[in-house]
Amino acid sequence: MLTRRAALLSAVAATLLPGITAPTASAGPRTTGPLKPVLPPPSGPYPVGTVSLRLVDRTRTDPWVPSRPYRELMISVRYPARTVDGHPTAPQMLPGEAAAFAALNSFTGVPADAVDWSATRTHAHEGAPIDRRECPRPVICYSPGAGDPRSLGTTLCDDLASRGHVVVMLDHTYDAVAVQFPDGRVEKTVLPAEYAKAFPAEGRITALLRKTLAVRVADTRFLLDALPGALPTELRGAVDMDRVGMFGQSAGGFTALQATHDDPRIAAAADLDGVLAHVQKDSTPGNLSTVAADGLDRPFLLMGMDGNDLDGVPSWNALWRHSRGWHRGLTLRGAEHATYTDAEALIPQIAHRFGLPRKTVVENIGTIPPGHAISAERACLAAFFDRWLRGRDDDGLLDGTSGRYPEMRMFPQRLA
Repeated sequence: MLTRRAALLSAVAATLLPGITAPTASAGPRTTGPLKPVLPPPSGPYPVGTVSLRLVDRTRTDPWVPSRPYRELMISVRYPARTVDGHPTAPQMLPGEAAAFAALNSFTGVPADAVDWSATRTHAHEGAPIDRRECPRPVICYSPGAGDPRSLGTTLCDDLASRGHVVVMLDHTYDAVAVQFPDGRVEKTVLPAEYAKAFPAEGRITALLRKTLAVRVADTRFLLDALPGALPTELRGAVDMDRVGMFGQSAGGFTALQATHDDPRIAAAADLDGVLAHVQKDSTPGNLSTVAADGLDRPFLLMGMDGNDLDGVPSWNALWRHSRGWHRGLTLRGAEHATYTDAEALIPQIAHRFGLPRKTVVENIGTIPPGHAISAERACLAAFFDRWLRGRDDDGLLDGTSGRYPEMRMFPQRLA
């Protein structure tokens, strides 16, 4: 998990703009100067509002920096807005976060200074008033991959908000590449240094993986404790804490399912290509998490890159066999690990601008057509959470009978 830095940060590329195609061969740089990439607009009927909040857990010292007497987190809340007139769009990354990401991002074959990461705007509008029709609304929490900022899940989170959910994007401080707080402080990741201390001792690496997951789950449970009281007045009463879901990519998907196992407040969870064992390769058996060993009695969805299925990921197979509740799984043909992040939108733009070869695009985000990947991910996540948080029908999508997305391969259905 931690050694797959390129895959985790290439999670930036997971949701490509439908109108962009990857170049087939290197044509040389098309222009100079940093690129200012754009993200695809949400597909739902609502405009999106957002607010960022600082949360402080005073019940624990920071597990990564013990000299800090409390744990400090940042979240972004996305929600359907009544109007966005006069409210500016929020940046994907704040300047301090963008600078750290530029220094550490390890997209394969992408020039380090190719992108102005602070220039990308989201489609969420700061401080826009919430649409109170249908309130209180379901809550969906999002956890990013190890080392990744919460902002790399923007495309999927903004889309869920545009469909009527309240979505809470969580940064895991000192795990995420950088977290910028309201006072301007930027707290950077300690994971590379922690991994360097643990390597090459397998036992120490396993212990580090266990700690990383445990901190993330504790962060999630604190978020559920703190959220109702932390919301600004405008959003009070707009969230239904009896209808809570969670999803994440890579280590964030692991976090989502483990938190669901540990906390009964989470009603349903989706894992986007996250192994459920304390191992460095998805295909390595053993070192199962408790969620994989025990299974779940609540609904879950697994979505994998090409090759990640019940045969290729032992921890997924264990979860599947031990679970008693509703569950579904699918892989996307031609997808890579980062297909489930904003990388799908960003990498092709970088490749087009700087004349990068098709091989570079494929190594980062696979061969699945970007528009197909985005549409399938959005549709499946929305169908899953609509089914279990709203009681809506998905017209056969999650039963594999719709035929709408040809790259989707469903796992064998085994219902409790």
